Amino acid sequence: MIALAAAATAAMTPALAQETTTEAAAPAVSDYSLGSPDAKVKIVEYASFTCPHCADFHDNVFTQLKKDYIDTGKVHFTLREVYFDRYGLWAALIARCGGEMRYFGIQDMLFSKQKEWAAAESPQAVVEQLKTIGRAAGLEDAAMEACLNDKPHAEALIKQFQTNFEADGVQGTPTLFINGSKHSNMTYADLKAIIDAELAKE
Repeated sequence: MIALAAAATAAMTPALAQETTTEAAAPAVSDYSLGSPDAKVKIVEYASFTCPHCADFHDNVFTQLKKDYIDTGKVHFTLREVYFDRYGLWAALIARCGGEMRYFGIQDMLFSKQKEWAAAESPQAVVEQLKTIGRAAGLEDAAMEACLNDKPHAEALIKQFQTNFEADGVQGTPTLFINGSKHSNMTYADLKAIIDAELAKE
């Protein structure tokens, strides 16, 4: 999986220009979160935008989790992106292009429309589909071009992903860490039971 991410670095940016020769400090990158930082339960999800199981989790579990626990201040949720392929990386660059305010809205569209954009017939078609999603979120074409071609940012994202992925011993997606305890994909009922047990602790 890490090898795939490394391979994605080579073909990282979809656009044409690769002219940068100046060395610059790697940009800082951060995870995006929802909910109260003071929530008793902290959930970190490792997910890839091209992972079908992650899209299913988003549709069948995350929406209810957000309504019942995140929006009510009981859970603080963080998404950590996993880059198994270049398409997943490009999707993350589009999601992050709108900043923290738009990130989770674009994430919603990336997962709900995954079967359309991730299965497009060519890399160029994938980019166009991703731009369509970005436009629906209010992003301008020039901004998306800049984000997709920001190689230092993409490299920094991959480096952070590799560090976190290996440190946490993640082997597949989606993987959840609930107050530090690792769990694989699950139903909402199972997730709810774990959260409620954590909330009940003194």
